[in-house]
Amino acid sequence: MLCRLSVRWLRPRPALHLRGLGPPVAPAPTGGVKPSTLPLWAVASVSAVGPSDAGGWYEALATSAPVQGAEDVLLFAHTASGLPWWGSILLTTVALRGAVTLPLAAYQHYILAKVENLQPEIKNIARHLNQDVAVRANQLGWSKRAARLTYLKTMRRLVSELYVRDNCHPFKATVLVWIQLPMWIFMSVALRNFSTGATHSEAGFSVQEHLATGGVLWFPDLTALDSTWILPVSIGVINLLIVEIFALQKIGMSRFQTYITYFVRAVSVLMIPIAATVPSSIVLYWLCSSLMGLSQNLLLRSPRFRQLCRIPLTKSDSDTPYKDLFAAFYAKFISRK
Repeated sequence: MLCRLSVRWLRPRPALHLRGLGPPVAPAPTGGVKPSTLPLWAVASVSAVGPSDAGGWYEALATSAPVQGAEDVLLFAHTASGLPWWGSILLTTVALRGAVTLPLAAYQHYILAKVENLQPEIKNIARHLNQDVAVRANQLGWSKRAARLTYLKTMRRLVSELYVRDNCHPFKATVLVWIQLPMWIFMSVALRNFSTGATHSEAGFSVQEHLATGGVLWFPDLTALDSTWILPVSIGVINLLIVEIFALQKIGMSRFQTYITYFVRAVSVLMIPIAATVPSSIVLYWLCSSLMGLSQNLLLRSPRFRQLCRIPLTKSDSDTPYKDLFAAFYAKFISRK
């Protein structure tokens, strides 16, 4: 009887020539180069790694092929656009988030929508299976523990068959994290290499000099810290806003989701002092990335955009998502007494 249930329910770089055959020779320092204002740990060069410490994990990361690829992307964007470095960082971030993470985020929502639409069928299967297991347990004299284990094992198999049938296993929704997080790390380390002159690129030292004058507004030197803390605090605020939008979107979160939400809030706050200790070029990239993440989050709530991406309609979808979001935000943070 239990067996019959599953049947029923079912990279070339021709223009830049960035990589030399040997290690680059650092030009002699000139009197016009000002001493670094970064903390000691932030200016430790990885270009002079010796055999004794070549196995360090950060040195390996800073000189890895993905980080060198990120350096090439930044240099190409700067050369091709002719923008100052702050504009090049902004342009590169928007291009990468728009071309890579936005499609992956749409795919994530596509998978999650299909999983949500399966919930009524899963509940129906669970109800019938519970009844069948109860009857079988009475007939064979199973203990409560044996009946429970049989129910859980069979339920996992049936749900897995549903995911295979609709090609929507929830693990596929995590592909965004596995792409976005490494890309964020590689770009951050590449900017750190440029800001400290630790890059193995032949253009590295000239890039450091250009970054020192490539900022704008209150952060004209992208190799220095943001002493005003405006950029770090902005990152924390934007990240917290993203978290709250997610929390307002979820009604009746599980205990695990609640813990994850509090954890991400803590990380968002912790990012403020961390961002205050790294070069402004990195902080600018983090801020641009967070702003793109916020925009991406809001865009994926649009019914028209979801329809364009062929994301299935779900019971939780709204025809007025932005109005509902504002109302929930107002009720939670403004009208609250």
